[in-house]
Amino acid sequence: MSKSNYAETKTLDAWFGNTAIPSNATLYFALFSAAPGETGGGTELTGNAYARASLTNNSTNFPAASAGAPSSKQNATAITFPTVTTADWTGITGWAVFDALTTGNMLYYGTFAATQAVSVGQTASWAAAGLTFTED
Repeated sequence: MSKSNYAETKTLDAWFGNTAIPSNATLYFALFSAAPGETGGGTELTGNAYARASLTNNSTNFPAASAGAPSSKQNATAITFPTVTTADWTGITGWAVFDALTTGNMLYYGTFAATQAVSVGQTASWAAAGLTFTED
């Protein structure tokens, strides 16, 4: 998992320049058939009821980060996508977190160890503690 160039820039501006990092009331999680990189890109899934999964950005859903090296933070509640309709979602290789339901700024991104698929009638999700964000 990595931080996007957008998130890296906002972090540096906050620490050096006293510019606040935008706070997002909701975070949006996306799935990709071609994984994004630091500047974005990739190919986000479309069709068959696909939509980004949303989760309220608060201390209930994302409790305080652990101290240490590296520091980490996990989701405390499940992150669930819509139920797949019509045709399977296949070839899922990556994911990203955005600040908007469509387009928006990518904050973090990553790849799966193996290509994933979700069949018609099923939902893709990360269980509580299924995602770990780290800062080293």
